[in-house]
Amino acid sequence: MEYRLCPSILSADFNRLGEQIQTLEKAGVEWLHIDVMDGDFVPSISFGMPVIRSIRKESKMFFDVHLMVSAPERYIQDFVDCGADSITVHAEACEDLERAIELIRDAGVKVGVSIKPATPVNDISHLLEDVDMVLIMTVQPGFGGQKYLPECTEKIEELKELIDREELDVDIQVDGGINDETMETVMKAGANLLVAGSYVFNGDLETNVYSIQKKMDKIKSEID
Repeated sequence: MEYRLCPSILSADFNRLGEQIQTLEKAGVEWLHIDVMDGDFVPSISFGMPVIRSIRKESKMFFDVHLMVSAPERYIQDFVDCGADSITVHAEACEDLERAIELIRDAGVKVGVSIKPATPVNDISHLLEDVDMVLIMTVQPGFGGQKYLPECTEKIEELKELIDREELDVDIQVDGGINDETMETVMKAGANLLVAGSYVFNGDLETNVYSIQKKMDKIKSEID
């Protein structure tokens, strides 16, 4: 299993976005997490296709696009055309989740499904063989800088158990409240893709990335 840090540009300095993306790439980051929010499904509004299209020119990183929007089916192809390498949609936002998964797969990118803290894993368990990744929100989606919700640890463990039981190749991504302490909690529970915003971007970016990756390697060695 590959463990990855996925910095969320929601916490980046947009005045220096291109520069910060280059710094991340230089530090060995391979995935960039891109949160798209519409002010409807979640209360915040972030950014959309023009920003992704622009930064795609600056980066060869894997663009992990998380659509926190209502009826995301409407936008899947547009975000793929802008440069998304994976599209994650919320189970709660889709009228027909199976159809949304099919649209993402047909667009030729990796498929992700996300659930909010209150949504049980059981709601998506029947679809695990159809996705590449499940994103468990470990805070209420919509704002950065929130504290990790401890009750989500059990959900990660439950999901990991289901994936292992069915012998599926599905990544477990977590997003929300990741720091030195919670990083170990989520990795030992079964998560291998860690989205982090302020944890990465507050302070010296390059130093933070090296430090976080070193800590992840240490935890991984304990798991293995």
